[in-house]
Amino acid sequence: MKEGTIGKRRKKQKKMLTSLSQHSTYHHNTTIPTVKLSSLFFLFSFFSSHIQLVNSAIYIYSGCSQEKFQPNSPFETNLNSLLSSIVASASQASYNSFALGNDTTNPAEGAIYGLYQCRGDLKTTDCSKCVSSAVSQVGLVCPYTYGASLQLDACLVRYEHIDFLGKLDTSLRYKKCSRSVSNDVEFFRHRDDVVSDLQGAIGFRVSTSGLVEGFAQCLGDLSTADCSSCLSDAVLKLESMCGSAEAADVFLAQCYARYWASGYYDSSSDSSDDDEVGKTVAIIVGVLAGVAVFIVLLSFCRKSLGKVKKMDMEYVVSGSMQGDQKQKYPY
Repeated sequence: MKEGTIGKRRKKQKKMLTSLSQHSTYHHNTTIPTVKLSSLFFLFSFFSSHIQLVNSAIYIYSGCSQEKFQPNSPFETNLNSLLSSIVASASQASYNSFALGNDTTNPAEGAIYGLYQCRGDLKTTDCSKCVSSAVSQVGLVCPYTYGASLQLDACLVRYEHIDFLGKLDTSLRYKKCSRSVSNDVEFFRHRDDVVSDLQGAIGFRVSTSGLVEGFAQCLGDLSTADCSSCLSDAVLKLESMCGSAEAADVFLAQCYARYWASGYYDSSSDSSDDDEVGKTVAIIVGVLAGVAVFIVLLSFCRKSLGKVKKMDMEYVVSGSMQGDQKQKYPY
């Protein structure tokens, strides 16, 4: 009876050790590649989507008022509310305007007026992404200012302390002219057709003639007559300031007009140093976002690999225990 009991006990211990060994081997063989592949896939997906977002929100220009507000002031409170409302609204519509703190129950210094607008051919999801990007950058480009405007390639965000909504303003905000074209009668004929068509736009218009393309747009708060007046001025500036340029952009305060030869747009321009500062800020924001996520991923990978090493140690220990048991119990 005693020998039979000992034999059953040895068989039971041997069976438990064999099961432990198989369990440890499973983790040893599969956990490491799973962690590496999933982490690399997530990292690749993030940077791919981040690059697409940066490409759809290229910096064009910014403008900041000279006067600044104090932190924790009524204006800052209303500004934060305004920016939150802009981000929320952009997921529903391509344009909206706002007025906060402008009634008699609020202090006059807290009044703020603002708007956003996306390019007319943008999908709602892309509009929302562009506006969110602009809102996240405007405070960096224009810190603590009573007025700011940030124009990205596909959207505009603007706010002021005074009411500017619906009031025609054709002041020049930005121009860009590419290299000139000479002795190309066909190009000039198509260019003139496109520019002439853009001048009659109401809201947003895309125009194409031959190898020349272009589009123009007014802000949503302008009347039909004011939009026509603004675009006429923009087209006039295109022709007078950029002459025979193969591509040109003119942005006024409340409208813009652009044209280019298909498949080409020269990156050289006579943009001001302020534009380069804004571009640098936009790039830094994107880089910092990428670095932050990379650090989080690195920390995650280290923790995961630490768990794998712990499993390996348990596997080694269990293997040693099994070897010891085999020496004690050879059958």
